[in-house]
Amino acid sequence: MQKTKILLIEDEEDIALLIKIQAELAGYKVHTEVDGLNGYLAIEREKPDLILLDVMLPGLNGLDLCRKIRNNGAYAHIPIIIISAKTEELDVVLGLELGADDYVAKPFSLKVLFSRVKAVMRRGKEGEGESESKAIVFGDFTMEVDRYLLRKKDKTIYLTLSEFGILRRLLTNRGKVLTRNQLLDDVQNDDAFIIDRNIDVHIASLRKKLGPNFHGIETVRGVGYRFKDDE
Repeated sequence: MQKTKILLIEDEEDIALLIKIQAELAGYKVHTEVDGLNGYLAIEREKPDLILLDVMLPGLNGLDLCRKIRNNGAYAHIPIIIISAKTEELDVVLGLELGADDYVAKPFSLKVLFSRVKAVMRRGKEGEGESESKAIVFGDFTMEVDRYLLRKKDKTIYLTLSEFGILRRLLTNRGKVLTRNQLLDDVQNDDAFIIDRNIDVHIASLRKKLGPNFHGIETVRGVGYRFKDDE
C-alpha cells in the first residue's frame, strides 16, 4: 500500500523536525521545504497528497503560495492545511478564503494537527469506490465523485478537497440537517471555535463558486446546514 505523501513547507527547523518525525511514525511519507518558492517547485516533483503550509515564509509567503496553488488547475485539487502563529479570526478566515482546507494555529499539539490531516484526507476518500455512472446530478451541475470533479454543463468548477467533501455529504443527505461537527467528520479538539468558523467559510466559498442563482444550501440557524430537496 502506497504511503500518503505530505509536502511540509516550514522554515522553523525545530517545528519541521517534530512534524516530520510524528508524520513518519504515523505512516506518512514527508518531504520538507523551507521557503515558498522551493515549496511551489516541489509540488510538481513530489506530487504530494497533502500540503502543510506555514504562513510566514521567506521568498513567497504562505498565503500567496496558497493562492498560487489554487490558481493552478494541475494543483488545485491538493488539500492544504495552513499552520501559523497568526491566530486572529481575520487571519484564519483569510487563509480559508484563499483556498486552504483547514487552519491550525501555533502552538498546536501534534495530536490535533494529525487529527486534522486524517479528517481532510478522509473527506476526500469518502467517494472512493463509487463509479462515474453514479455521478450526482443537481440542477445544471454534475459531481463526478470518483474523479473529484464538479461541472456546470461543460465548465469545470474547481473545489478544494474540503469543499468537495462537504458538498458531497450535503448532497447525499438531501433534506437532512447536518451539524458543523458532522460536516467536519466529528473531529474533536480544543479549537472548536475555529472549527465552526472553518465550516462557515467553506460554505460561503461553495455558494460563491456555485453562483448567485444557486440557493440549494440552506443555513439552519444555530444548528448547521442542509441541501434543500427541491434543488
